[in-house]
Amino acid sequence: MATFEEQIAHSLRESQRSGELQNAPSWGKPLAADAGFDDTPPELRLPFKILKQAGYVPHEVLLMHEIAALRAQLSGLADDSAPAAVALRRRLTDLSATLAMRLERLRATGSM
Repeated sequence: MATFEEQIAHSLRESQRSGELQNAPSWGKPLAADAGFDDTPPELRLPFKILKQAGYVPHEVLLMHEIAALRAQLSGLADDSAPAAVALRRRLTDLSATLAMRLERLRATGSM
């Protein structure tokens, strides 16, 4: 009886021989990182991935997504001193501080 790893290796070899892998639209291209992946501390990436696969999104991940969206909005504004830009920067600062405190709390309690 082959181990699980051997079965996976066999399936990959068969897919490669048949050309199935080369015909995939993503063949030869780098895998797209999830939004917020680079902002997620390395020690939280695996737990967050497991939670994501289970359908649960931690509040910290939602904050990271909102921060990324605010940054994108800010970069698209022509007038950096407009009231809208000031409000976006204030919201971005508040969310960044909230996220930093939540992540620090996770580190301090050993929940990571």
